[in-house]
Amino acid sequence: MPAEPAKHVRQKLRFAATQRGSLGRAIGLCLLATLVSMETVHADETRTATVGMSDRIEQLVLPGSELEVKPRDDDRIPIVIRITGSFPHGTEHRYDIVYYGLEPGKFDLTDYLKRKDGSSTEGLPEVVVEIKPVLAPGQIRPNRLQSKSAPFLGGYRILLLVAAIVWVVGLIALLFVGRGNKPAADDADQPPLTLADRLRPSIEDAIAGKLTQSQQAELERLLLAFWRKRLNLEEMKAAEAIGVLRDHEEAGGLLRQLELWLHRPDHDDSVNVADLLKPYQDIPADALPA
Repeated sequence: MPAEPAKHVRQKLRFAATQRGSLGRAIGLCLLATLVSMETVHADETRTATVGMSDRIEQLVLPGSELEVKPRDDDRIPIVIRITGSFPHGTEHRYDIVYYGLEPGKFDLTDYLKRKDGSSTEGLPEVVVEIKPVLAPGQIRPNRLQSKSAPFLGGYRILLLVAAIVWVVGLIALLFVGRGNKPAADDADQPPLTLADRLRPSIEDAIAGKLTQSQQAELERLLLAFWRKRLNLEEMKAAEAIGVLRDHEEAGGLLRQLELWLHRPDHDDSVNVADLLKPYQDIPADALPA
């Protein structure tokens, strides 16, 4: 419920309570308490998400002046937060927040917020989120798949064998019989795709605001995974790996561009797509992790 209409309703309830004696006052106070509880989203409940998966908190009411996300100056911060909407709510504000964790654990989102007017955040209620690991405790790799023989189903295996023979014969016919009807080098004039060619549409769409927030987060994770693999940082924790990447000549520039583009959308500097794609011009398209 918007703050202004709720204010008018409370004023009418108070007026009715003063006009109708003690019974009317009691009814008005009960309705007023119900109204306040309906229009407030409590912040003391623990929300859960898994590592790398974004989650959303809508219409969260926090007291005091307007809040914003602290700059990510410390690469060891294991959680990423974005405020996607802020609305006045009387003397308070309502927020829409998107977050995702880089490591498992419990975190208070208000620890990563500050007030725009520079005043203290003391007295803010805790907004606790729990980031759960994808794998079971103590397990660092997925379970190995075990191959099992398929049960015998009558003539099913024979049918598969015949289909495989027909497929091989058809493939040979396409390679040798049909070759004379096509140019010898259909793709000779087309250079192979590079990693830059694969990334360019997604990056340009994201800068133009055409990607969803989950797609932006997925692109960011893919680029970080690529650099971690390229620099042999896969065994390091995500927060430590980001710190190493920031000091790297090429990867550090990428991280700074991503922060301006994803985490500071109101920044005055524009993202240069050509500079962002330059390190990937000579890298094969299949170098990006699946």
